[in-house]
Amino acid sequence: MLSEKDLELQKHLLETYPYIALRPGSADHASFDVPADKALEFALALRDKEGFAAISDCEGCDWGTDASPRFSAIWHAYNYDKHLYVRMNVYAPDDAKPAVPSLCSVWAGCNWLEREAFDLLGIDFTGHPDMRRIMMWDEYPYHPLRKDFPLSGVEVPFPDADTVAQTGVKVMPAPQNGGPFIACSGKTMRETEPSALDQEWREGARKPAAE
Repeated sequence: MLSEKDLELQKHLLETYPYIALRPGSADHASFDVPADKALEFALALRDKEGFAAISDCEGCDWGTDASPRFSAIWHAYNYDKHLYVRMNVYAPDDAKPAVPSLCSVWAGCNWLEREAFDLLGIDFTGHPDMRRIMMWDEYPYHPLRKDFPLSGVEVPFPDADTVAQTGVKVMPAPQNGGPFIACSGKTMRETEPSALDQEWREGARKPAAE
């Protein structure tokens, strides 16, 4: 449940910036949907007028292959004086080529976080000073955190031809360890701690199924 301070902040921002919309279901911080063409304007207002001097996180989200808009970027801004967060969600208008404005010019800490979302989800942050992949190599053709990317991975050629020539190595798909995470209800906290169903194909004996 939102604190009284969060509720006051939420009311103030909604009255001051009529182009934002309350994002329902947030139980921890004031959370808003912000139109893509207003994202930079709102971020600047948060920093310069509302005291949100820092960015604590930025991530991308794929809401599913049947969703439209399908992709969004989510930033968490922090106010040191009031000890409050604001969450701003910005949907990419185009599902085929998702793009949202970069907020690096507002909070420099967005730089690598936005690059990660670009790399793993294919969301382009327009205006970013260095929009390159940060984990996968530049020519990698996929975005591994998209909902339609198979858990078993996709086999692709290794990017270094010299290494391939000497070792015969190639990038092999492998089932992901961990997940889906299962939590059982009606037991003690220790017993309900989420645990992973082991998908390791080399395991000698399969673990028991979740209850």
